[in-house]
Amino acid sequence: MTGKQLIFDLPLRQSQGREDYYVAQANALALAMLDTPESWTSGRMILTGDAGAGKTHLAQIWADANRAPLIPAAELQNYDAPWLATAGAIVVDDANHIAGTRERESLLFHLCNLCQAEGVKLLLTARTAPRDWGLVVPDLRSRMEATTSAKIMPPDDALLAAVLVKMFADRQIHVPVTLIPWLVSRMDRSLATARALVAALDARSLSEKRAITRSLASDVLDSLGLHEED
Repeated sequence: MTGKQLIFDLPLRQSQGREDYYVAQANALALAMLDTPESWTSGRMILTGDAGAGKTHLAQIWADANRAPLIPAAELQNYDAPWLATAGAIVVDDANHIAGTRERESLLFHLCNLCQAEGVKLLLTARTAPRDWGLVVPDLRSRMEATTSAKIMPPDDALLAAVLVKMFADRQIHVPVTLIPWLVSRMDRSLATARALVAALDARSLSEKRAITRSLASDVLDSLGLHEED
């Protein structure tokens, strides 16, 4: 399409499959370790990374491949541990959120023991390593600190560009090809920032009935406090 870009308020269609996950230096090691669960100590692994790094996306891919339930750690008390152990594999998302609450920590400790006894693979996600969670149950702390871990590193240019392309595609938005590297060179190096930036561009484009151009993107970057001078 040349000239003006048509703008529609279309529903967001996020694609979350393995084929939609871009492998780069930042996440390649974590993905490789997820693909070799036989190497996990006691059948457990903790996937760490900053907010918006893609931990839950990657964990969901693993959960789908292994037919594993994905449980937010804050809801762990709503599940029966013996029933979970029949799944063959389990994902506990945001595991650091159980820290400081003895009841929740005890539930996770019990689940770890049950999974190990039954040969169930247990994947946990968290923003930081277990030593920084503030765990109060000593036995759980020792279990977690002895668990195999992998970290998703901050994204490089290639990963940021691929994520931006995917996020625009999820929203069914067409942008000039040259806009992607221009944005990458000016935005904070975080997938959370990429998500916020795409959402802000979409909202501004719709509200002002303007195509997403470098001019509009510059305005949005300024409004988000992310703009850098050339």
